[in-house]
Order: sequence, then C-alpha cells, then structure tokens
Amino acid sequence: MLIQIEPDSDIPIYTQLAQQLIELIAKGRLKPQDTLPSVRSLAADLGVNMHTVNKAYHELEKKKIIDIIPKSGAVIKVQPDKGTNTESINQLALLLKPLIAEAIVYGMTQEEIHALTTSLKSEIMEE
Repeated sequence: MLIQIEPDSDIPIYTQLAQQLIELIAKGRLKPQDTLPSVRSLAADLGVNMHTVNKAYHELEKKKIIDIIPKSGAVIKVQPDKGTNTESINQLALLLKPLIAEAIVYGMTQEEIHALTTSLKSEIMEE
C-alpha cells in the first residue's frame, strides 16, 4: 500500500492519510472486506504518531467507509452495488459547496468546473 505523507503540507496528516486511503479504495487497490494495517503498524511504517493513524481511521469510520472491529482491526466496508444513499450525497454536497463557490470566485465557469471534476475522476480511475 503506497501512502505518501507530506509533513510540510497545510493539510493535517490524518486528513492526508484518510484521503489517500479513500483514493486507494476508489481505485480498487483496497477492496471491501480488506483489512487495513493495525494502527501501530501503519504509524511505524509512515513514521507518524499512532494517534494520527487512529484519528484517520475514525474519520473513515464516521464516513461509513470502514468498520473498526475491536481486537480485529479496521476493515473496508462493502459499499452498495448501485447508486449512493441520500446521506452520502448530502455529506458530499456539504464538502463540495464551498469548493465550488471558491472555484466561482476564481472565475471558473460551470463548464470548466465540470471539465476539472471529469478530469480528476479519470485520473483516479486510470491509476
């Protein structure tokens, strides 16, 4: 599992870790029912504090992407086969709305925003 942490980034390390795990799932490199490394093991591999990895795992659990099973570890959840549920859509809308507003402030058109999201999706799916 290739995860690269940028300690000098403005993005907190636990957020970087959670985002990269989500991307690995989106790319199919991590599949439903796969077990994630233990908090201690991943922290040692990345050279970060165990609390940082624990926080990332709990963020993913809160987003219903993984299940944390006491004494067993973290497991990728099985996602629904088709569509997304209303709760997921609403959560994503809350996250995307300020980013889209910022894009508009920077002068991006609807077409440019659409092209950017399409390009990013392709980039994730191709890797």
